[in-house]
Amino acid sequence: MTLDITLKHVQEAAATLKNVVLHTPTVLAPWLCEHVKGQVFLKLENLQILSSFKARGAYVKLMHLTNEQKQKGVIAMSAGNHAQGVAFHAQALGISATIVMPKNTPFAKIEGTKKFGCTLILEGENLNEAGEFTTLIAEREGLTLIHPFDDPDIIAGQGTVALEMLADVPDLDLLVIPVGGGGLASGMAIAAKALNPKIEIIGVQSAYCPAMAQLLFPSRTFEPETLFSAPLAEGIAVKSPGILTRQILKDHLSDILVVTEEAIETALGSLLTDGKLTVEGAGAAGVAALMAYPARFAGRKTGVIVCGGNIDARIVSSLLLRGLVRQGKLVRFKIDINDAPGVLGQISNIIGQAGGIIFEVSHQRLFNHITLKMAEVDAVVETQSRSHANEIIDALQSSGFPTQVME
Repeated sequence: MTLDITLKHVQEAAATLKNVVLHTPTVLAPWLCEHVKGQVFLKLENLQILSSFKARGAYVKLMHLTNEQKQKGVIAMSAGNHAQGVAFHAQALGISATIVMPKNTPFAKIEGTKKFGCTLILEGENLNEAGEFTTLIAEREGLTLIHPFDDPDIIAGQGTVALEMLADVPDLDLLVIPVGGGGLASGMAIAAKALNPKIEIIGVQSAYCPAMAQLLFPSRTFEPETLFSAPLAEGIAVKSPGILTRQILKDHLSDILVVTEEAIETALGSLLTDGKLTVEGAGAAGVAALMAYPARFAGRKTGVIVCGGNIDARIVSSLLLRGLVRQGKLVRFKIDINDAPGVLGQISNIIGQAGGIIFEVSHQRLFNHITLKMAEVDAVVETQSRSHANEIIDALQSSGFPTQVME
């Protein structure tokens, strides 16, 4: 591999991709502008075909294969989005594709890949283990490996995101780019720095797997979050960053910010409720950095890449409900009652008259420390705000029902 990837290569990739992928919109995000006290523009690659930037590099690489390589077929390893890109374009080009994914890949990405007629294998607990298996299969069957990030054609293809973004907003002060293996950040950095040498490039990694940050900034301490076996941003949970990409980013990045799982969840909720955007964990990492470190972007014109939107519906549902809990709009009450006919009806009436909506309720007679003729009611109630929840508590207690909020 060579480090001689230039703006010309990215521009050639853009010509290859013409009429193949979308020029996705770059939009102002008013709620983030207010948060950081600066201008924030989002590049919406979650609206790309296949809902990810990965469709770019995959096509460029496939178009550079020899006829012999195309006839033998290709293999790719991915947490999901690269897999979909390779499978989709390979099917369109008549190339046989084998895709290897870790066993814990989200269902949305598995189903999104299967439908493109590839041979799909779930192997390994993480990307590293899946990658080792992929290499073995490639060598055994003579397949061409389409690497997810450590390849000049892939890097050039991903760099076309920067060409579009700077065409739409030429005077950006900095770019904030999620980093896993580093392919997107490398390609965008090469293109952006060539077009505007003064632009600052900041990478973002998840604290679950800050491997590139540890490599490029060894003097700083990045403690991985080890409590999570299934991170929200699985798309950037790369334990072994690219050899090529780490060299490019070492020369082009000014910083890598590391964000927690909690920060990513908050960013996902904000994008969904404030931006009306469906985004996956890795795609929200850049926004998480802005929300966690607002002073870093104050007074500046910042471009953030929302790099993907493939998220399970179950996660979206939980995200919305957990957001309501954090805002005090979904509250769990523990209410002590006399275990007598009609008491549950009384409680329901009190909550309803106070403007609350009962979301779910359970009646506990056995597993508590109250007297035999009493019971506990766990009621999850939708409220307007924390202060409204307090009003409901007051109404229950004034009617003789001791009530407390369960955290």
